[in-house]
Amino acid sequence: MNPDLDIALERTIRAPRAGVWRAWTDPGRLEQWWVPAPARTRVDRLDVRPGGGFVTRFSEDGAEFVPHMDACFLIVEDLERIVFTNAIDSAWRPAEPDPVAMTAELRFSDHPDGTLYQILVRHGSPDARARHEKLGFADGWNSVTDQLVTLAEREAGR
Repeated sequence: MNPDLDIALERTIRAPRAGVWRAWTDPGRLEQWWVPAPARTRVDRLDVRPGGGFVTRFSEDGAEFVPHMDACFLIVEDLERIVFTNAIDSAWRPAEPDPVAMTAELRFSDHPDGTLYQILVRHGSPDARARHEKLGFADGWNSVTDQLVTLAEREAGR
């Protein structure tokens, strides 16, 4: 991790790794936690494989959905790691996403209490990292991670 360019989060989730993985790879589950509540998301494409598309829409009121994420999966290691970027869109075209280009790496590993869930978000410059942080990266990603934890733990019966 480069502290000038990257932001990291880590959480222990009291659920099996397979359940946390499903929350990321099943469109119906992803829609339940991917944006901070009370906003909602719709998954238009979730092709979780290297080169696959990751396209979502976002709604503040549940009525009108606007583009949210148009990204490409770079690495998918079953039950262990997902890497995606919005610097390349789902059609493999270079993108200039608003508000910031990033590459996110998610790691899933066994933990005595369930699953160790690690997020590393890489940025191309210190300015991009600072802009992402100023826009509320920590609050947003912590909020959606809380929602992911709630879903995975509920499904695990905890």
